[in-house]
Parts: sequence; C-alpha cells; structure tokens
Amino acid sequence: LCNCSTVGSASAAECNGTTGQCPCLEGYVGLRCESCAEGFYLEQRSQQCHPCSCSPAGSSSAQCDDSGKCQCKVGVTDLKCDRCSDGYYRFNETTCEPCQCNNHSKTCDGLTGTCLHCQENTEGNHCELCKEGFYRSTHPAHTCHRCPCSTVASTGTCRIQPHETAPRCDKCKTGYIGPNCNQCDNGYYNSDSICVRCKCNGNVDPARSPRVCKPDSGECLGCLYHTAGFHCEECEDGYVRDPEGTNCTKKEATLVPETREFTTSAPNASKATSFSTAVINSTLSPTTIQTVFPISSSDNSTSAFADVSWTQFNIIILTVIIIVVVLLMGFVGAVYMYREYQNRKLNAPFWTIELKEDNISFSSYHDSIPNADVSGLLEDDGNEVAPNGQLTLTTPMHNFKA
Repeated sequence: LCNCSTVGSASAAECNGTTGQCPCLEGYVGLRCESCAEGFYLEQRSQQCHPCSCSPAGSSSAQCDDSGKCQCKVGVTDLKCDRCSDGYYRFNETTCEPCQCNNHSKTCDGLTGTCLHCQENTEGNHCELCKEGFYRSTHPAHTCHRCPCSTVASTGTCRIQPHETAPRCDKCKTGYIGPNCNQCDNGYYNSDSICVRCKCNGNVDPARSPRVCKPDSGECLGCLYHTAGFHCEECEDGYVRDPEGTNCTKKEATLVPETREFTTSAPNASKATSFSTAVINSTLSPTTIQTVFPISSSDNSTSAFADVSWTQFNIIILTVIIIVVVLLMGFVGAVYMYREYQNRKLNAPFWTIELKEDNISFSSYHDSIPNADVSGLLEDDGNEVAPNGQLTLTTPMHNFKA
C-alpha cells in the first residue's frame, strides 16, 4: 500500500511502484509527504505546512521554527526578519544600520533613520541640537544645559562664543543689558527684579552717563530746568510752575503796587519779574543799585537784573529794614532821655517859708526827687541873722531879706 499523507500528497492512493514515493504537494517532503520542506513550517492548528517567507536581507537562513519565526540578523527583528530592531534603521537592502542619535535616543525611524524621542533637552534628526532655551556645554561634551536667560529680560536663548566657557544671551529685551540680560540699562531701574523706566518727567538728560536715575531706587539724577524732587517733579527754591504747568520760572516779587518790570530768564521759559523802584530808590543810591543789580539793555528786551539771586535780594531788603528799625529806636531813646531831663529840672527840691511879724521860720522841706542832696541849697556862710532877728539870704550876686 502507498499509505500517502492525505494532507501533503497529491493523491493518497498513488505512489511510485518501485520506491513507494508519494507525489508531494509544495512544501511537503518525505516518502509519504508527511514532513514540511525547507522554508516551510508545520502550523499546529491546521497541521499543514506553510512557507516561512523569511526576508532574505534580514534573516540568516530561509528556515524558521515551528511558530514560523525566522532567524534574524543583528539589528533585525520581527517574525519574518523584515524590520529593524530598536536603535537600527534600514540603510540598504542587506542590513540594518544603528541609529545615529549621539546617545540621546535609542530609537529612530526604521526607514529614514530620523531619531525619535530625543532625551536630555536635545532635538534634531540625530539629536545633535539643543532645544530652544538650552546650550551645549563642553564639560561634559554634548550635554545641553538651560540658558541663564530669563524670558522676561531676553529671548531666552543663548550660545557659547568661541574661546569662552560661559554662555551669552542671544538678545536682551528693551531695558536690559549684560551677558545674561540681568542688568538694567541706562534710563531704567530695578523694581522687584524687573527693569522699569526712570520716571523723571522729561527733566533729565537721556544721554547722561552712566545713569539717569539710581539703579536700585529710581531716584532721578541731575534734574534740569530748575527742577528738583525724587522724580524731578518739583521746582527749585525760588522757582514756581508757569501757568501751563510745564516749566519752572523765577518767582515774581511785588513790593509796592507801582512796580517796574525787570526781565529774568530761566531754561525753557522766560518771564518778567517785578521789583519796586520806590523802595530801591529810597534805600539805595543809583550807584549802589547799579553795582548790586547790574542792568543791561538791548533792542529786544527791557532792563534786567543780571546775576542776582532771589536770596541776595531778600538779604538786602532785610538789611535795610534792620537799619531803619535801629534808627527809630535811637530816635525814641533820645526823646525819652530829653523828657526825663526836663522833668528833673522842673521838680527840684524847695523850702516852705512861713513869714511872721517878728521872725521867720522854715515850716517844711519838699523834695520831689527821692534821696536828693539839698545841702547846697542853703549854705551856712551865705546866710546871716540880723540883730533884729531877721534871716538874711545871701548869694554871691545878691542879698535877699525876708
């Protein structure tokens, strides 16, 4: 009997009469066609031989195991050895090449070799670049570190220049300077780690070096146009805002209703300042006025006080007032002394003499001035008593009898 395989032979009843070889179907071998040929494997469920179909480029042989898995070359994987393993890509039709990802990725596209899932802040087809905001350090090589550049103060990107070890920010934003854009530019100051423009109300020189305002507090430096204050928002002493509220001009001094105009100038504006000619003429001579207040004339302006500050003018006026007060006090003192002298002369001490028929007596002594010396009024050698009891008062010039 032939006893051919009903699965692997073309006919179960026919075989070679001499050898007994059954006619086998494709993929079957053996005397009775009971085995799978090379390049085929027996599928356990159907008990039929199926071709291995191994990739000739990726497999080391055409044979596969009972599960149909081919024997793959290095870097090749999958059931039929038709796909590159992780870390490899199809470079040609004979083998898989390792991925070129600079050790920053283990996988790449199996056809193009483009690296996938770059690690350590890298990017690029071969993970050869640093991501935005990172720079490549030389120690250790090919390591990307975050740029020391704030996105508030710069673009956030940086790079290392040739022959330098520290990175520099690519571009600082307005108001920031420095290699790392961490310093405030001129015209700005640090306010809670943010550079804010100096607020000086336009009263400073923007080209002032090195600073328009203090970098830590924002206090304005070098206020112009007679301004003062933390933000140059006030006027200096002796200056006031003009009606428009923009410029600082010298204060106007009006001493009497009748005034004469004198022109004084200030930066950004000019305004006439009035001084009283009546007081000046009464206290200072023309020569003194011309010396203290130099006056110059021109075709386009009236007479002006030159180089005389408001403080100097006030000192002169105060001096004149003090002199007048002293003179008045002296005059009052002289009048008082004269009146006292007259009173003392009129209130001299005197005697009250009582005249009787046969004698004379001194009844009382009156002294309007306390503690007055009356010894000289009646002298012993100038008075004589007559034989008849009369008192004779004598003086060097005249003799009087009472």
